[in-house]
Amino acid sequence: MLRLPGAGPDRAATRTTSRPVLSRPARPARRRPALAAAGLLAVAALVAGCGLQLPLAGHADDGGAVVGTEPLSELEPIADPRAWTGEITVGTPERPVDPVAENPQPALPATVTDAQGTEVTVADTSRILALDLYGSLSRIVFELGLGDSVVGRDVSSGFPEIAGRPLVTSNGHELTGEAILDLAPTVILTDTTLGPWDVVLQMRDAGIPVVVLDSHRSLETSADLARATGEALGLPAEGAALAERTETAVDDTLAQVAELAPADPAVRPRVIFLYVRGQSGVYYLFGDESGADSLIEGLGAVDAAAEVGWKGMRPLNDEGLISMQPDLVLLMTGGLESVGGVDGLLEQVPALAQTPAGENRRFVAMDDTEILSFGPRSADVLDALARAFYAPESVS
Repeated sequence: MLRLPGAGPDRAATRTTSRPVLSRPARPARRRPALAAAGLLAVAALVAGCGLQLPLAGHADDGGAVVGTEPLSELEPIADPRAWTGEITVGTPERPVDPVAENPQPALPATVTDAQGTEVTVADTSRILALDLYGSLSRIVFELGLGDSVVGRDVSSGFPEIAGRPLVTSNGHELTGEAILDLAPTVILTDTTLGPWDVVLQMRDAGIPVVVLDSHRSLETSADLARATGEALGLPAEGAALAERTETAVDDTLAQVAELAPADPAVRPRVIFLYVRGQSGVYYLFGDESGADSLIEGLGAVDAAAEVGWKGMRPLNDEGLISMQPDLVLLMTGGLESVGGVDGLLEQVPALAQTPAGENRRFVAMDDTEILSFGPRSADVLDALARAFYAPESVS
């Protein structure tokens, strides 16, 4: 139940809601870089909210998440983003793949040194597998114009254009060697967020070129990932074009978010990112250099975990949580569902009730495959979360 300041019970309603090197190029960063991918892999391996319905723009997607429609620049931000009460599940609009080039012709063979220092030569891009935890790499390949060459997908790649391709992951995010070999890929693009790693080594032993891309993810690296993918597939110009498009969209959205966020730093919400998997008893708090810090800061909020020196991704503890006093909790929809929603989360983590976020049930959830994907959809993720933070009526 979302309640805005001044809203009485009659206003409240509910909803279900040389040779290229494939690491990050040196360039000025807007904020500090992030994501400790090995830590994220460890967390992943351990393996709908309700809100206010008002006559404002927004619609629910098939998963019950609410998607805002009017431009951020047209929204009226709430006076104090720490004052609304409720739970919001927000989503991004469904956008069709928009390739930067039609029928691109890769310049092959392409020889690159990947993020692990391995020299890899790609001579054939007719059968591509692009696999990572969030489905970002597969989306990039489609946006480069090589979608017709993608022969399979990971479980996180669910956009319509790839949905019919066979899965090569099982039990969530586990790579299945037999399924991969059955598809006879001519090149595999991946990073270290999927495992078991023995499967990746098995593919190399089978003679398949495997390019391991940089797993560090943040708003600053979204464009870099596009460049690196383009280089590996013999499409450096297309990769650069996609990188520019991604970076421009992110920068434009960051500027609009800055207009929504309070000018007074004292009024900016203190936010934490929780990763929870109730069935496995996993309760992690993401802090500095986790990727979540980049997202929270990009939203103009205060990263309460980083502020107290919380590094990386570590198990949650009551003392640390209470000391942070978050105004809002950001988390994945799958995690929230795994603990039985907000009521279940408050029961499992009672210390949350001793924070402003818990007292006001101020939780914002987004799909697991979107929220930390940091790929071509980064601007859409920022846009959707900014609506929930600063103009909650617009997505309710």
